[in-house]
Amino acid sequence: MTPPTTHESDIWVPELPPTDLVFDDGVPLESNRHRLAMNLLIDSVYAALKPREDFYASGNMFVYYSLAQIKNRDFRGPDFFVALNVDGKKERQGWVIWEEDGKYPDVIVELMSPSTATVDLTAKKEIYEQRFSTSHYFVFDPFDPRSLQGWALQNGQYVALQPNDQGWLWCESLGLWLGTWYGPILQETTDWLRFYFPNEQLVLLPREREYERAEQAEAQAQQERQRAEQERIRAEQAEAQAQQERQQKEALRARLRELGVDPDAV
Repeated sequence: MTPPTTHESDIWVPELPPTDLVFDDGVPLESNRHRLAMNLLIDSVYAALKPREDFYASGNMFVYYSLAQIKNRDFRGPDFFVALNVDGKKERQGWVIWEEDGKYPDVIVELMSPSTATVDLTAKKEIYEQRFSTSHYFVFDPFDPRSLQGWALQNGQYVALQPNDQGWLWCESLGLWLGTWYGPILQETTDWLRFYFPNEQLVLLPREREYERAEQAEAQAQQERQRAEQERIRAEQAEAQAQQERQQKEALRARLRELGVDPDAV
């Protein structure tokens, strides 16, 4: 994606990268649920796009894009973002635009809270729309399952995405749905923001896939045990029936002998 045109004094591509960039301001996420929600999105998108390696996803990472920003120490750290068509194996402390050939994030999610909602819906939205030209922007409050909103960039402006019947939003950039899912993540059970495949199947985390495979293996083993038990029961029934027939035959032979008849001659 080509970055938007701005004044030369605002966008800066230095000959030598600055050495005083800050990559951690020491400010934690709003809550443990926000942290879990961020990690869930990161893990989910890597699971969804695997085996691709031409993308990079992270969270709570500063994005450096201008000289004015550095001078003003105006740090911008999306809670979650994905950049496509980049070197996914490159080590990064932050997303530095002039080190990424002018590449901005393609998808951004901000995890709102009462203290950040206004900024997320106004100032940040404007920056992601006009400065970053980020294709898809979403906001979600992990404590409010009805708070999901999203926009797609069309002709340089954000247009609100319309939810499907489940309330999910389609992210064309990733080819995935973004919607809520109720269940446990570690020790917290709530409505989480998660990715879904185009067929509306949940993108499973690696540990969930392992658990699902283990459940399937156990179910298959249980079926095998049931089949073996049924075969044992049928074999026992067949043996019991054969034993009963032998007893009946022997009783008949004994009766014939009592009557003076040779059973072998009959």
